[in-house]
Amino acid sequence: MNRRSDSRLTAGFAGKLTQAALFRAAFPLAFSVCCACSRAQQPPAQAQSPSTPPPPSASSISREVKDVFAHAAKAVVKVHGVDEHSDIYGTGFFIDPTGTLYTSYSVGGEAGNFTIDFSGKQYPARQILADVRSGIAMLKIDAVTPALPIGKTEQLEVATPVITIGYPLDLPETPSFGMIAGFDRKYLGRYFSTTHLRVNLPVQRGEAGAPLLNLNGEVVGILMNSLENNSGCHALPIEAAEKIRSDFVRFGEPRHGWVGANVGEASNVVEGSRAEVTEVLDTPATDAGIQRGDILLQVGKTKVHEPEDVLDASFFITAGDTVPITVIRGNEKLTFRVQADLHPGSRRPAMSATLNQNQALPLSLQAEPKGNP
Repeated sequence: MNRRSDSRLTAGFAGKLTQAALFRAAFPLAFSVCCACSRAQQPPAQAQSPSTPPPPSASSISREVKDVFAHAAKAVVKVHGVDEHSDIYGTGFFIDPTGTLYTSYSVGGEAGNFTIDFSGKQYPARQILADVRSGIAMLKIDAVTPALPIGKTEQLEVATPVITIGYPLDLPETPSFGMIAGFDRKYLGRYFSTTHLRVNLPVQRGEAGAPLLNLNGEVVGILMNSLENNSGCHALPIEAAEKIRSDFVRFGEPRHGWVGANVGEASNVVEGSRAEVTEVLDTPATDAGIQRGDILLQVGKTKVHEPEDVLDASFFITAGDTVPITVIRGNEKLTFRVQADLHPGSRRPAMSATLNQNQALPLSLQAEPKGNP
């Protein structure tokens, strides 16, 4: 039997979209001054104010990384599973003291016979959730475990330092240090199900499912895939995983919601938004009173400025919940309370088994997709 570590691209892409198809989706540069005369024109350097703290040194950052690693590594585990072809190895991390852990769908989604290397022992694990759209899976062992604290991605900016701890190849737990490089909605022409964190640290096979940590040791993301040429990686924001876990706690399964309105680009910006409802079908949106030509301003807690914003808004909709949707119609601002339905794609259990792992269930505000989601 072949052994392999799996970090396949499974971040939950919504599929390759054209511009039109997307709108049907729901909702220190250094510069040198050469020549002595230029230097002569510079004012003399001023002494640093005693009240200004010195910039962090490499040694202080190293100490912070070591401290995070020392505390967090206890809750990071190696995951082993077996699918129909071979062994799969990846990384996971505990999120509660009863042995529940997150990993990526590529590791824990379609395999079985799971074992977890934890605290020097091997524990059998069972899958309790696998969600193609988000790209995560949840496993559980019967043991009392440490758990990593959950952070917030809203505190992240480009160049924010982050740490990951994983099990690359056949090596022990290994820390890596990098920075947030961007916030991406798509990669290589495919749209993610929600905005992903791009991190400028390379990952190896076996590190899929590893936690992305801030310098406080809080989880802000889950590693999903490596970039081309292994120049970096993408991570699912932890809030997206927590949304799926919340659904599981409430309903025993993910409940991807659906409103049913096609969205396109408006000809004019209205109230800071250029996301226009282009079609409303016989869906919850129709029942609530949303009409073609309405300019979307907000869906749930997510403010909308452009059609692509609806991708993030729709991801966090749960079927059965009432979602406030604010629009501009003419000169009037209206707020509708729409009870989200279960997306038609969710009613076809066999669908997830046939999807390419680079795709996600197209569970957004759009009508049931035709062709590429």
